[in-house]
Amino acid sequence: MSRNNRNSRGRRSRSARVKSAPRKRVLAEFEGTVKMSSSGIIAVKVDELEGSDVFVRPAKSRGALHGDRVRVAVRGKDRTGRIEGEVISVIERSTRPFVGILHVVGSRQAWVLMSSKTMPYDISVPVPEGENAKTGIKVAAVVDGWERGEANPYGHIVDFLGKPGEIDTEMHAILAQYGLPYRFEKAVEDAADAISDKITQKDLKGRRDFRETLTFTIDPHDAKDYDDALSFRKMENGNYEVGVHIADVSYYVRPGSAVDEEAQKRGTSVYLVDRTVPMLPEKLSNKLCSLRPNEEKLTYSVVFEITPQAKVINPWFGRTVIKSDYRFDYELAQEVIEAGAEAYEKEIGEGSECGLIPREIKEAVLTLNTLALKLRKKRFAEGAISFERPEMKVIIDDKGKPVDVIQKITKEANWLIEEFMLLANRNVAEYVATGGKMGGKALKNAKTFVYRVHDVPNTEKLLGLREFAGNFGHTLGDMDGAKGVAKSLNNLLEQVKGKPESNAIQLLMLRAMAKAVYSTENIGHYGLAFKFYTHFTSPIRRYPDLMVHRLLSIYLSNGDSQDRGYYEAQCLHASEREQIAAEAERESIKYKIVEFMEDKVGKEYEGHISGLTEWGIYVEIEPNMIEGMVPLRTIKSDFFTFDPDHYRTVGKRTGKIFLLGDKVKIRVKDTSLEQKLLDYELIEDEFVAPEPPKEIKQKPRGGRRGNGRR
Repeated sequence: MSRNNRNSRGRRSRSARVKSAPRKRVLAEFEGTVKMSSSGIIAVKVDELEGSDVFVRPAKSRGALHGDRVRVAVRGKDRTGRIEGEVISVIERSTRPFVGILHVVGSRQAWVLMSSKTMPYDISVPVPEGENAKTGIKVAAVVDGWERGEANPYGHIVDFLGKPGEIDTEMHAILAQYGLPYRFEKAVEDAADAISDKITQKDLKGRRDFRETLTFTIDPHDAKDYDDALSFRKMENGNYEVGVHIADVSYYVRPGSAVDEEAQKRGTSVYLVDRTVPMLPEKLSNKLCSLRPNEEKLTYSVVFEITPQAKVINPWFGRTVIKSDYRFDYELAQEVIEAGAEAYEKEIGEGSECGLIPREIKEAVLTLNTLALKLRKKRFAEGAISFERPEMKVIIDDKGKPVDVIQKITKEANWLIEEFMLLANRNVAEYVATGGKMGGKALKNAKTFVYRVHDVPNTEKLLGLREFAGNFGHTLGDMDGAKGVAKSLNNLLEQVKGKPESNAIQLLMLRAMAKAVYSTENIGHYGLAFKFYTHFTSPIRRYPDLMVHRLLSIYLSNGDSQDRGYYEAQCLHASEREQIAAEAERESIKYKIVEFMEDKVGKEYEGHISGLTEWGIYVEIEPNMIEGMVPLRTIKSDFFTFDPDHYRTVGKRTGKIFLLGDKVKIRVKDTSLEQKLLDYELIEDEFVAPEPPKEIKQKPRGGRRGNGRR
């Protein structure tokens, strides 16, 4: 079967032309990156247009596919106000694979059959060889081109992933579609294994010794890599010495080594629901550089003198050696905090581990928690944004099967670690930016450094947020100056707390925010309200932290400023890898949630409306907040349309109105693991429509989905 007659299988073809409107003149040309939908319509993301995509119909795409870099001509706006255009040329094909099912036709032709939200065309590939090259196997394929007049693109297979439906196959498929590795080459593993795990006197030379100072770690219960620890000591003057100790990865991983080059390429560890894909081989990430209890470890530290009022005095930076006394998980640390002073003297609950913890460690946890809460309060008073969106966690069994979905609760134990990590990151950045003059202004000729930066929000999107919030009777006040905006945003978050529209408003707020990225240009971190900020505290799992350790070592030794161009390129790469990893993590969560719901098709649940669009109503069910969509076309009682001016869905005949937060009852209709989609159907006899609102507000701007990271 040739690519020309592939259309006989009923797959979508670019050669099926759509009759278009009269040709408009070109208003402007841009370069951008393609985002493709399952219908073949593409949106070209253009940086110069500040978040406004250029929409292109399939007939005008010139074979551009998801992820491609293209040149696009803008020709105006369509009836809905979207910018329309056409692709002039494909500048660069994406090297990220598409995942599909191999279908071999005889000895001369093979296809990778797609069932993807971003790839509506099957890919023609050469007939593969080997025992894995069988019809029905899931594979990853890269598109090499698409000749004009051909029905489908052509490419080649880059990996055989396995039998569809198997856990490893599906997780590897998610990694493959984002171009993420899931194994280390033998040469990298061998290089890591060759690193000595013995600590000698030479290794200890020049290090400050904390082995006799009380030290502990607090991590998730299932963590294997413990890359940070806290030490605590009361000082004679009534202050506290608090050490933030970070695994000294830069001592073991030298620039240009095989391990370093692989870590640089990966940029970050990737955390899927059922596995971690580490940035560093296991010898380093889980053993040599993991701050396990009762083991001597080489660390890089920031040590503070802190007053009981949480004022920081005289931070010290340098290499250290520690020996952790205790390993907490967040739950046990929280138990100590909630028990308070009583935990000093008695056991808390029969058989509780809390009662067995030495008193001095409990006292340290409680004191550090008190300091952390004061640091947190001060940070928000200075303009930090207080996002508290609920996060869901998929619980899996030992075979990787999802058994529950629960809400992740953040408590004081989480804040304790967060505040001291933020404090260390902030002080390291300030030390370099000010030339060691802590509390001073940034030097005009500050040495090259890797900062974690977060720009101010987009003004136009903030105006859209104000209008949207007004639909629900909320106000977004003063937007004059960065501090004024931050105060107004926090006030709005307080207004919507516990309200049905809270999630949608927080998502729109996130869309108004810039993404936090790495850069050598310090513009501060708006969301945290910090003038100086970096990432220093996780070199096991983030390459920028490793670069920060190396640069700090050079500057503590009075070394010269490093090549800004080189580090800026590394910042760009690390930011891109972080975004890709985050997308893969979200895909794995979606997959496991859909898998969790597979045996619940036909079951009925109560829930509430969490989002409205022109194609459907999103509903979160109780009690686990799993979101699915009710397509508007499936609601039988009326013909429903989305009214964006008032952010509601309205029945044409009955006038029935659906609003955010409305309680509804649904039935699970369908699940699609391949596309990670969950469909609900509305049980209408259980629904009582509210009266239409008397007062109509203005049209909201922006969408309801978004993501932000510190």
